[in-house]
Amino acid sequence: MRRRAFLSVVCGAVAWPLAAAAQQSTNSKRLAIFSPSEPSADLHEHGSKFSRALFAELRRLGQIEGQNLKVESYGREQNTSGPEAVATEIVRSNPDVILVAGPNAPIFKKLTRIPIVVITGDPVKAGLAESLAHPGGNFTGVSVDTGPSIDGKRIALLREIVPTMSKLGCLVLRSQWHGPAAGPAIRAAAETAGLTLAVSLVDIGASEADYRAAVESISRDGANAVIIFGSPELFQNAALIAKLVGDAKLPAIFTHPEAVEAGGLMAYSFDLIELYKRVANNIDAILRGAKPGDIPIYQVTKFELSINLKTAKQLGLSVPPALVAIADKVIE
Repeated sequence: MRRRAFLSVVCGAVAWPLAAAAQQSTNSKRLAIFSPSEPSADLHEHGSKFSRALFAELRRLGQIEGQNLKVESYGREQNTSGPEAVATEIVRSNPDVILVAGPNAPIFKKLTRIPIVVITGDPVKAGLAESLAHPGGNFTGVSVDTGPSIDGKRIALLREIVPTMSKLGCLVLRSQWHGPAAGPAIRAAAETAGLTLAVSLVDIGASEADYRAAVESISRDGANAVIIFGSPELFQNAALIAKLVGDAKLPAIFTHPEAVEAGGLMAYSFDLIELYKRVANNIDAILRGAKPGDIPIYQVTKFELSINLKTAKQLGLSVPPALVAIADKVIE
C-alpha cells in the first residue's frame, strides 16, 4: 500500500506540469501583427526595438509570447500579393486581436469586427472611429496625426534653414497621398506657407531604384527642399532616403530621428517607443474583455526636434543658433 501511494504521488507530480501546460495552451490568446513594410522576424519579442518595447510592456501586464500569448506575424514576406490579400488571410485565421501598423487599417473595416489596435494617421477621417474619445467600433490605438498644423510646423522648421525655399518636394506613400488625411493636409500646409509642391509617390515594397527615381523626380522638378512623410515603409528605408536626398543636395525634414542619425538633415518626431507601449496596454485591455470602441484613441502631443549639423555643413547650409538651442538632439 505504501508503494502504491508513493507511485501515485510521483505520477501525479509528473502529470501536473503536463496538465498545466495543456491548460495554458488551451487558454492562450492569439495576437496577429500586420506591418507589411517590416520583416516578419522583427514583429516578435526579440525583434526591432519597437517590438521589444511592445512585448516588454505586454510581459509586464502578464501577456507573454510563447506562454499565454501566441503571436502570428504578417510582415514584408507575406505581402507578396498585396495588403488586401494579407488582411483577408488574417481575418480568416480569426485571432483574438489584430495590431496594424501604418496606413492599411481601413482595409480591415470592411472585412471584420475582430478587435483591432492601430498605429495610424487620422482614424476619424479614415472612418475607423467616431471620435478619438469614443471610437465606437472595433478599432482603437494611437494616432500620429495632429492635422495640417504639424505639417506646417515641419515646413516652418525647414524654412528656418532654407529661407529661400519656394518649391517643396514631398516624398510620400501612394496610399497615404490618395487617402483622406495625409494628401489634403500637406497640400493645405504648403498652400498656407505659399509653396508649390513637387510630389513623388512610392508604394509598399518599393525598390532602391524606385526611391532613386522618386528623389531624382523631386530634384528635376526644382524643389529647394523636401519633406519625407511618415509611414512604416519610408521609415524602413530612412537610411537610403537620407543618402539619396543628400546626394541630390536636397535639405530634408523627416518624421523619425533615426533618419537624422543616418545622415538626414532634420526631423520633427514623436516617440514611437512610447506609442508601442500604449498599444500594448490597449491589447492587454482587449484580451481581458474590454471593447475597443470603449477605449479612447491616444493622439500624439509631444514632438522632438533633431538636427544633423554635419549634414547641414555638407549641404552648405547655416543652422540658426536659436534653432540649435531648442533642438532636443543635435548631431555634430
